Amino acid sequence: MQKIEKERTLVMDFIKILFVMYLVTFVLLLLLALVLYKMEPGEMVSKAWLIAVYIISGFLGGFLIGKRTKSKKFLWGCLMGVLYFVILFAVSLLLYKGLSGDWTHLITTLILCIASGTAGGMLS
Repeated sequence: MQKIEKERTLVMDFIKILFVMYLVTFVLLLLLALVLYKMEPGEMVSKAWLIAVYIISGFLGGFLIGKRTKSKKFLWGCLMGVLYFVILFAVSLLLYKGLSGDWTHLITTLILCIASGTAGGMLS
């Protein structure tokens, strides 16, 4: 019975941490919108900012789940990065009603999410 309770607690922790990750993503994207509105930077700045959002959110999720689990932190951080990407991908599929032709961006985003989540888990 105690094992089931631990698993339930871990699932709730994953959900809470994913919520925090997407809250951070939302705030950072709002800041990007403000910067775009006020300063009109180039496309490279926008792309760099989006990459930073993926890295910061993934790292935060990996770090938080690593602090929570206290063992195999890098694996839990990796899983958190994968979950973050899967939700991003699912929402993108729903919004754009299918896949776009840019597979490079998709694979790069997956690698960024997994690597940053793993790094956050390792450093927790």
